[in-house]
Amino acid sequence: MSENREQVEPKRLTRITVASVLTALEGVVVAGFGIVSLVLLATRTPDGTVQAATMAVTVLALSVIPLLAARGLWLSKRWGRGPSMIVQVLSLPFGWQMAQNGGAWTFGGLVIAGVGVVVIGCLLNPPAILALRAGDEEAGGAQRG
Repeated sequence: MSENREQVEPKRLTRITVASVLTALEGVVVAGFGIVSLVLLATRTPDGTVQAATMAVTVLALSVIPLLAARGLWLSKRWGRGPSMIVQVLSLPFGWQMAQNGGAWTFGGLVIAGVGVVVIGCLLNPPAILALRAGDEEAGGAQRG
């Protein structure tokens, strides 16, 4: 029965798997930041309650983008590449700015920027581009008339 399953499910490239996992981790980290912000809002009195609540909810909402992109990449869907690339392009200047602050911030910024570079490299790799296109065509997502 596992042989039939292997025939039905296309083999995912390692590059796409790496990009998917790293993009999902980014989404989880952003969601965690939003959750911590909500907890701090509930346990402390910020200077601006409305601004703090808006920031926490916005960060949680923004965490959905990399999480959905990761899911699309995991399923080898071409549409997952665009949102993931946007997240990575935004992470590069963010990581750079963090790295400028020194200390642990430097390490964190380098990790963020490094992950962005790795995911961009994985997704712009020609075999990955072809595999994502093929994954959509096999699923009927790239029908042309």
